[in-house]
Amino acid sequence: MMTEIEFEAIAREGYNRIALVSECLCDLETPLSIYLKLAGRDTDTFLLESAEGGKSFSRYSFVGLKARTKIVSYLTDTGFCSQVLTDGQETERDTETNPLDFVRRFFNRFRVALPKGLPRLTGGLVGYFGYDTVRLIEQSKLGRKKSGGIGGPDICLLLCEELIVIDSFKGRMYIVINADPRVPGAYSAAVHRIRRLKQSLTRPVEAPYAAGGIVHETERPFAKEDYLKAVRKAKDYILAGDCMQVQIGQRIERGFTENPISLYRALRSLNPSPYMYFYNFGDHFVVGASPEILVRQELRDGRRIATIRPIAGTRPRGVDVQDDRRLAEDLLHDPKERAEHLMLIDLARNDIGRIAKPGTVRVTDKYAIERYSQVQHLVSHVEGELLDGLDNFDVLKATFPAGTLTGAPKVRAMEIIDELEPVARGIYGGAVGYLSFAGDMDLAIAIRTAVIKDKRLYAQAAAGIVADSIPEMEYAETEHKARAVLRAAELAESGFESGI
Repeated sequence: MMTEIEFEAIAREGYNRIALVSECLCDLETPLSIYLKLAGRDTDTFLLESAEGGKSFSRYSFVGLKARTKIVSYLTDTGFCSQVLTDGQETERDTETNPLDFVRRFFNRFRVALPKGLPRLTGGLVGYFGYDTVRLIEQSKLGRKKSGGIGGPDICLLLCEELIVIDSFKGRMYIVINADPRVPGAYSAAVHRIRRLKQSLTRPVEAPYAAGGIVHETERPFAKEDYLKAVRKAKDYILAGDCMQVQIGQRIERGFTENPISLYRALRSLNPSPYMYFYNFGDHFVVGASPEILVRQELRDGRRIATIRPIAGTRPRGVDVQDDRRLAEDLLHDPKERAEHLMLIDLARNDIGRIAKPGTVRVTDKYAIERYSQVQHLVSHVEGELLDGLDNFDVLKATFPAGTLTGAPKVRAMEIIDELEPVARGIYGGAVGYLSFAGDMDLAIAIRTAVIKDKRLYAQAAAGIVADSIPEMEYAETEHKARAVLRAAELAESGFESGI
């Protein structure tokens, strides 16, 4: 860790945050145990993990310690409102600036002296952009936000200044404190904070209590027959030439009275995924295991590369290896699924093309099969080199929301979604992830995700409707996609005694 003299020298260069890093051994810990010991009692915290291809866990995980500051934005009947909350108190309010521009302006205040040798996330904004964020991008084309939501902000981002970076390969962890050198005694306070965190690691982990035995009924605001009617109506629009595909989803809700971290434990066991996340925002929790990138922007060999990885085309997992392969082959050779997937590849190419240098957009891994606990998907990879002068907010605006959660063309598909889905989507179909102080951005699509609020659990899933869709099969697809979250809730409520 740097000395106080080094800290003061860096401060004179004009930085308003300086990352202090302390390394220690953690080979007897897991990311979950570290979260429970250091952040489990606090609100405005998070845990981010990843399992590559839904199989082996990735090298790095991240524990966000209690954030003092967060940004929340709400879309209202008359416009929007953004707030900065520090220690629970409102310190800024803006009802005139587009919330995306408000977040950009807030983020650009920070000039951070970054640590060397660590992965992309060592501080920044971490949280979510709900589906209705698109109304801030397509203001002249989409109407007001639908009613029937579950409450909570449309954008919720924690200012992550203290976090733990866990390197599972080396069995080491890095405590990162982004200290403000303008505050008297900042260096000493950061050193003291690191010392206390290390002491907290020595205490036993407190496993969440599971009451068990409580059965909660599942409710569907979108009745099955109404969903089937919506699919038929969507097909009418497609045949009339309004769009080529549209994603029609349903919300499933139920009571959930267990500790929300128990849902995360169950979900990561049942459905290990490239993006696994647990957020405690105080008044609500976001728990997910998403397989799909919305967009990633990273520095690669000196070039800023934006990536989209569309997932479209689904089959359930087989009862054995042979059945699994048969279902995968059926998916690969299904003309409807291939046509739908190709359309979404083209949509991803178009989105990346809006922000990429000419001639740099490439498609790789075309029509690959990726398997998860409950389903298997067709996946492709689209990337391009970012134009000079653009930032992460330009990338977000060009790619949000994912075409795999709306359809094509996007705007008309979203108008049809507004008409046919009975309730607001909330976080579903939006983005979950981070914008780092290092300049990188990594956002997952908010699917296979639950929101827990007021002891209620909400999950959503959609199916892609095309001209030859069979309504019953599309409804079944939404049930398959929602199954991982619902099964995780059942497992958590059983006290993890019902098996995996």
